[in-house]
Amino acid sequence: MTLLQNLLEPLNGNKSVICIKTEIPEEICKIDDELKAIYHSKDTVCIWVFKTRKDRNKFMDDTVGMKKNDRQNYFDNFYK
Repeated sequence: MTLLQNLLEPLNGNKSVICIKTEIPEEICKIDDELKAIYHSKDTVCIWVFKTRKDRNKFMDDTVGMKKNDRQNYFDNFYK
């Protein structure tokens, strides 16, 4: 992964996307986006992969507001 200096302006009502330049492994790119749930913090990006869109959506609904470790535990208990 390549880290670049953050040259982004603070978000306001006119900006709705932040792009961070990095190299994503091809095997992740090949997975249908509707099967992936993505979480980030200031130093981590996590991608959970599901068998169905329904599972992914349920995971997203059920883990709203959870921190990474709680989401991981939920995933391990219900989807592994």
